Amino acid sequence: MCSDTPQQTRKQFERQVKGIQADALRMGALVENSCWLAHQALFERNLAAADRLALQDKQIDQFYRSIEEDCLTLIALQSPVAKDLRHIGTLMQLVRDLERIGDYAEDLGEVAVKLVGYPTPSYLHEAEHMSNLCRAMVSMSLGALTDLDSELGLRVKTKDDAVDDHYELLYAILAQQPQDLGPVEPLLLMMLVIRALERMADHATNIGKRVAYIITGQR
Repeated sequence: MCSDTPQQTRKQFERQVKGIQADALRMGALVENSCWLAHQALFERNLAAADRLALQDKQIDQFYRSIEEDCLTLIALQSPVAKDLRHIGTLMQLVRDLERIGDYAEDLGEVAVKLVGYPTPSYLHEAEHMSNLCRAMVSMSLGALTDLDSELGLRVKTKDDAVDDHYELLYAILAQQPQDLGPVEPLLLMMLVIRALERMADHATNIGKRVAYIITGQR
């Protein structure tokens, strides 16, 4: 029986890498949906959405573990060249960013359940806008991964300043709330919300940068 030719081996390797990338996109679709569910839970008080987040996060974690294992197996068995190793290694880092965004979305769902018993604060629309900005960044980063578009990947970073501005604004609003206004818990919970959103935006930025690195080799 004849062994595979170098060309056949190369094609098989490329198919495996494309399979890993396709799984990363499937994972990304779940993460993007988790961000939407978290948004619904927080700003529409949709507790059914909050309930779905925990189950969906388990699916995201399964994807993460499977992709990581596939990447490590490919590195061990195929001895990829430098460019291929960069691609595979960066995909491993990228899905870690996706996994963290999913974790933060689940955290937001848990916060939403605790916030539902309190009156809607006047500054909630600012937090909602911050959430929309974060979700747009996640969507953009996944678009960059889908098309392997380095320019789009790097543009994600340009959206992060607006998220940071909203974080600073909301932090100042929360810090200046009168101490005799009422229970402290909703203020603490909103602090958790804006921190989670800020970190989600950072991870979306990382994904965009990693896509660009896969293509250009430049950090």
